Amino acid sequence: MTTAGISLGSSNTQTTNAAVQQLTGNFDTFLQLLTTQLQNQDPMNPMDSNQFTQQLVMYSQVEQQINTNSNLQNLIGLTEGNAGSAAVGYLGKDVTANTNGSGALVGGTADWTYNLPSTPAKVTLTVTNSSGQVVYTQDASSSATSGNNTFSWDGTQTNGNSGTAPDGNYTLSVTATDATGASITPAISFTGAVNEISFQNGVPVLMIGTLAVPLSQVSSIGSS
Repeated sequence: MTTAGISLGSSNTQTTNAAVQQLTGNFDTFLQLLTTQLQNQDPMNPMDSNQFTQQLVMYSQVEQQINTNSNLQNLIGLTEGNAGSAAVGYLGKDVTANTNGSGALVGGTADWTYNLPSTPAKVTLTVTNSSGQVVYTQDASSSATSGNNTFSWDGTQTNGNSGTAPDGNYTLSVTATDATGASITPAISFTGAVNEISFQNGVPVLMIGTLAVPLSQVSSIGSS
């Protein structure tokens, strides 16, 4: 269900309801068996009191399990609701997330930041699509420096295809070496505007175009 930029998943609720229904069914079956046993016992040889007590204890335990499951379901619902309410505050905001290169081209724009811990001598930027195909490459050796570097991509393709790449998920990889030829490992983050809040397995994630960003990856929040 999607309402005002919020997509709610129902898989957890359905699973919990199914478990409660199964436990309730077992409870009803147990109660029927106990009632039938009492109705058909021999008056001259009634059920042993210890055995009857044990069955009543089992009856009570099943009933408690049903109540516990119901209370847990209510708590899960409240937790998901609170998490969703908190995530709504991200709607329309620009967020920067540590996505390890993952990003999204939205409206013909994708913005990454890559941090180089030391001064580079050679830097190559490569953008691949969701199928792993290279769509864009750039030699950034002359402009890249140690520290944060920004890269904005407008969907231009250098793989021989005409026109610009369609909106969707893309990944930026950065290959960098220093003056000695040693490899430099960059940290790559992506910045974009949150257009929707989606629930995946009961956990809210931020949607930037078609890119799902867990809240744990968000490093900063700005305005749209």
